[in-house]
Amino acid sequence: MPTSTKFSTCVLVMGLLAGAVPLTGFSQTQADASKTKSSATAQHDGQRDFDFEIGTWKTKLSRRLRPLTGSNTWVEYEGTTVVRKVWDGRANLVELEVEGPSGRIEGLSLRLYNPDAKQWSLNFSNSAGGTLSPPVYGEFKNGRGEFYGQETLNGRAILVRFVISDITQDSCRFEQAFSDDGGKTWEVNWVATDTRMRD
Repeated sequence: MPTSTKFSTCVLVMGLLAGAVPLTGFSQTQADASKTKSSATAQHDGQRDFDFEIGTWKTKLSRRLRPLTGSNTWVEYEGTTVVRKVWDGRANLVELEVEGPSGRIEGLSLRLYNPDAKQWSLNFSNSAGGTLSPPVYGEFKNGRGEFYGQETLNGRAILVRFVISDITQDSCRFEQAFSDDGGKTWEVNWVATDTRMRD
């Protein structure tokens, strides 16, 4: 099994265990077990978590040019992001088009909801490469989405963290960070702020 598949499987299993293991101790009664089972069944169904983002957005993007090299050179872009609902919200398609002094970025993200794991996978492609990058997996809690995965940068396996935060009806923030030390430290390399465009 490829390393990225092992990591993704591990993330999903840990997420499922965290939501399923009761924390009430070993002396749990039958009634307690039933309550715990009912509580696990009532776990948040996140298939509508991206509904807030459906529509057209003005995007301001900052990108670190050479991640994990010690460089702190950033480039700026502006443009639009269009998010379309698929499968009644259980998936969505994101089209990003931004440009700046360093050129143009055309990105596409396919987000898919797994109803069994109650988690999303985020799959990104850049028109310059034409292939999907390895997905990041995660979910929303308390109005914040956190997604983790693994990919390769300059021949080295690294961890990826993608965070969606500061969510309001008319704005939200996206941040990507890389780690090459197993998650002990993270270096942010992509920050985007979206503001909803009104007709």
